[in-house]
Amino acid sequence: MADLAELKRHVVLERKETTTQRKRRLEKCRKKRQEKLAIETEEEKQLRLERRRERYQNETQEQREKRLSADRERKIKARQKQESDHSPQSQALKQMVLSFRVSELHVLLGFAGRNKSGRKQELTQRAIALVEKGCSLPVQIKIREMYRNRIKEPGMSQPHKDINMPVMHRHPGTHLDFGGLKDFNGDYPYRVKMSNQELKPGSTGMGGYPSDGPVGLDYAAPMRSIMPQPPIPVNPDVKLKHLPFYDVLGELMKPSSLIPKNSGRLQETLFVFHLTPQQAQDITMSRDFRPGAKCEYTVQVQLRFCLLETSCEQADTFPSQIQVRVNNKPATLPNVIPTNKPNVEPKRPGRPVDITNLCRLSPTVSNAITVAWAADFTRSFCMAVYLVKKLTSDILLSRLKQFGNRHSDHTKALIKEKLAQDPDSEIATTSLRVSLMCPLGKMRMQIPCRASTCTHLQCFDASTFLMMNERKPTWMCPVCDRPCPYDKLIIDGYFVEIFKQSPSCTDIIFHEDGSWSPMKPQKESPNQVILTPSSKASPTTSQSSASSLPSTLSFSTPDLVEEMNSLIIISSDDDSDYCYTNN
Repeated sequence: MADLAELKRHVVLERKETTTQRKRRLEKCRKKRQEKLAIETEEEKQLRLERRRERYQNETQEQREKRLSADRERKIKARQKQESDHSPQSQALKQMVLSFRVSELHVLLGFAGRNKSGRKQELTQRAIALVEKGCSLPVQIKIREMYRNRIKEPGMSQPHKDINMPVMHRHPGTHLDFGGLKDFNGDYPYRVKMSNQELKPGSTGMGGYPSDGPVGLDYAAPMRSIMPQPPIPVNPDVKLKHLPFYDVLGELMKPSSLIPKNSGRLQETLFVFHLTPQQAQDITMSRDFRPGAKCEYTVQVQLRFCLLETSCEQADTFPSQIQVRVNNKPATLPNVIPTNKPNVEPKRPGRPVDITNLCRLSPTVSNAITVAWAADFTRSFCMAVYLVKKLTSDILLSRLKQFGNRHSDHTKALIKEKLAQDPDSEIATTSLRVSLMCPLGKMRMQIPCRASTCTHLQCFDASTFLMMNERKPTWMCPVCDRPCPYDKLIIDGYFVEIFKQSPSCTDIIFHEDGSWSPMKPQKESPNQVILTPSSKASPTTSQSSASSLPSTLSFSTPDLVEEMNSLIIISSDDDSDYCYTNN
C-alpha cells in the first residue's frame, strides 16, 4: 500500500510539474541509472540481463510490438532533435533569440503561449528550448520579423556569426553559389557535381512544354553571412508586371533571389537553366531567314530583374553596378541614364533583356547566367527568365480594336458633368474647345483613344501612341503626362462619330447639352481683340462696362471694340461681370 501511495504521489507531481522541472527530473533519473550501472558488478549485470530476457520471453506479441514501436519512435525523435539542433536554420534562429532583449523575449514567449515570468536567462532558455523542439512556422516568422525590426534600429550593433546555409536549386533555374567573389572577367574554377535524380521521359516541364532528359545540375554551396539575418527565400512569390509587347509562352526560371554570400560590396551568383526540345525548336523556327533581314527571333529568351517585393506586381529594376554574362559572353544591358546630381549613382531604365543570341538552343546543353552586382543591404533583388513571343504595334492595335469602342453616351455624360454650372460661382464655363489633331503626330487623328483613368476629353491617335511606345516604352499620356498603360486604353466612340461627320475639321466645341459644333477658322492679327456682349446685356451696359475697364489696360489701336481680345460678358445678377478668353 505504501508503494501504491508513493506511485500516486509521483503521478500527481508529474502532472503539476513544468517543462523545466520535468527535464531536471528526467536528467536526475538518467544520472542515477548511469551511476548504478557504473558500480554494478559482473554478477549484478548478468542478473539484470537475465531478468530482461525473461521479461521479453514472457511478454505477448502485442506487448512486443508496442515496445518495439516505442523504441523506434524514441530513436526517430532523438535523431530528428539532433539534426534540428545542428541544422543551419535552427542555428540561425538560436542566434536571433540570443540577441533579443527582455521585452522582445516577453513578446516571443507570449506569442508562443509560454510562461513570460522570470529573469532574462530563464526567458532565453525557454526561447531556445522552443526553437530546439521545432517551433511552428508562425513562431519562426515571428522570430525573423522581430530580429529584422531589431537590426533596423539606428545604432544597433549586429553580432558577427558565420552560418552555413545550404541553398539547393534544381532544373529549371539551377542556382550555383560561390563562397567568394572572383574577377568577373576571368574564369571560374568551380566544380560541378551531377545530381543522381533524373526527370522521367514524358514528364512536363515549365510552361507546358514536354521535358525529356536529366533534371540538370544539383548544387549545394554554403552561404556565409557575417551576421545571423533571416534567410532570403530562394524562389520568392514575386510577380512581375505584364509587358504589352510580349506574350509569355513559358517560365524557364522562376523568380530567384540574388543572395549576397558575404559582407563584401560586390557579389556574384550563377544560375543555370535548360531548354526543352519543343522550346528550342520554337526559338529556332521563329528566326527571320530572309536575305538582308536582321538576326532577330520572334520567340525570345527574356531576362528580367526586379525588387524582391511580394506586395504588388513589380516593374523591371536593375541592381546597382550590374553585369550579366550568358555562357561566359557579356549581355547587352540598357544604357545608364546620366545624372548631374552629386553622390547619386546613375541608374539603368527598367527594361527586359533579350539573351536569345547568347543562349545555346539545344535541349542537351545547359545555359549559364552569371550575375555580378553591388549588394544593397536595404533591399533585395531577384531575376527570372521567360520564353516570350515579341509583338508589334499593329498586333496591339488590332487587339485594341477587338475590345470595341466606348459608347458615345459615356463621353456625352462626361461633357455635361464638366460643363455643369455651379450656382455658387459667378463665372461659368459654357463650352469646351477640343482639338482633333493628335498631340503626338501633329496630324488629324485616325483612331482617337485615351486612358480610362484620364479625366480630360482630349484624345490622341492610338496607332502613333503604340508605335512610339514600341520604340521607347514609357506608357505616359501625352495630354496629362500621367501613367497610361495599354490595358487602360479605350477608343472613344463619340470622337469616332465626330470624325466621320466632319472629315476636314481640326477643332470642335462641346456644348452644355453634350452636343458639338465645328469651330470656324478665324483670321488672326497681332492686335485683334473682339468684344462679345451677352444676349441679356444692353448696348448701353456693354458700352458703360467697356468704358469702366481698368486704366492699366492699354491697346495699340484707338478702337477699343476691335482691339480687345475676346472680351465676353457673362450674364449674372451684376451686369458688370466679365470673363476674358484668348482665341
